[in-house]
Amino acid sequence: MARALWNGTIGFGLVQIPMSLFPAESTNELEFHMVDKRDFSPIGFQRVNKKTGKEVEWKNIVKAHEHSKGRYVVLTDQDFQEANVTAARQMDILGFVDFDQIDPRYIDHPYYLAPQKAGKKAYALLRATLEKTGKAGVGKIVIRTRQHLAAVVALEEALVLVILRFADELRDTKGLDLPSKSLKTIGVTAKELSMAEQLVQGLSEDFEPEKYEDEYRHDLMKLIQRKVKAGEVNQLSEAAPAAKRKPAPTKIIDLASLLAESVADHGKGKARAKKAKTTKRHAA
Repeated sequence: MARALWNGTIGFGLVQIPMSLFPAESTNELEFHMVDKRDFSPIGFQRVNKKTGKEVEWKNIVKAHEHSKGRYVVLTDQDFQEANVTAARQMDILGFVDFDQIDPRYIDHPYYLAPQKAGKKAYALLRATLEKTGKAGVGKIVIRTRQHLAAVVALEEALVLVILRFADELRDTKGLDLPSKSLKTIGVTAKELSMAEQLVQGLSEDFEPEKYEDEYRHDLMKLIQRKVKAGEVNQLSEAAPAAKRKPAPTKIIDLASLLAESVADHGKGKARAKKAKTTKRHAA
C-alpha cells in the first residue's frame, strides 16, 4: 500500500477515530519520458528565475500568494498547518445523507480510510452504522494545502472517503448550445422515443466494472513490446523510492459514553431549535 496522504481523526458526534488516508485508484496510465532523440538522454525541466533566466535550487523556492501586483506573501509548510490546526488534522462529519442523492457532478476522487491501531473498534462501529443505515457522512477535510468537501461511505470491509466538489466549483450550462427539452420542438417523434427506450431496455444490465478494459492501453503496450523485440530500447534511470513514515497512534476514550452524550447533545439541540422557532412565531 502507498504512503498515507493524510493522518488525522474523523469524528461523528463526540467519537474521534484516528485514521490514515490512502489512494483508492490506480490509473494504469503509461508513463512517458521526454528524451533527446539524438542520444535518448532524459530532458530535465529546469526551475528558472523568469527575471534573471538562471536556474533556481529547490532550497531557494517557496510558495507565495500574490496579494497585489508584484507583492507576495510567503507561506511555509508550517503556515499551512497552523492556518487552522483543527481543520488540518480533523474531519468532523457534519451530516448524514443518502449517497445516491449526491449529484454525480460533485463526485471527484475516492480514497480508502484505514484505522490507526487505537481506532479499530470505532472504525468498525462507524462502518457498520453507515452500512446498516445506507447513509454517507458528509464533512470537510484538508489534504495538503486545500480543503475539500467529502463523503464517508461503507464499502465491504472498508470505509471510503469520496472527495466532492464544492458548489461554487461547478460551472453551469450557460453558453452551451443545448437542444430544447421539448422533443416536439426539435422534431423527435413518439415512435423514435419508443424505439430508443426499447434499445436501452434491451441493453440494460447490472454494472460490473471488471468487464470493461482499457483497450487503448493494451494495444499501446503491444506496440511497445514490438519495439522492444526490434531492439528499439534505451535504458533510463529510476528515481529512488520515497521514505515511509509511520502514523503516530492516537488515544480514544469509551465509545458508549461518547455515543450517549452525542445523542443527548443532538436531542438538546433539536429542543433548543424547536423552542426558538416557537418563540419567534409567537413574537410575530
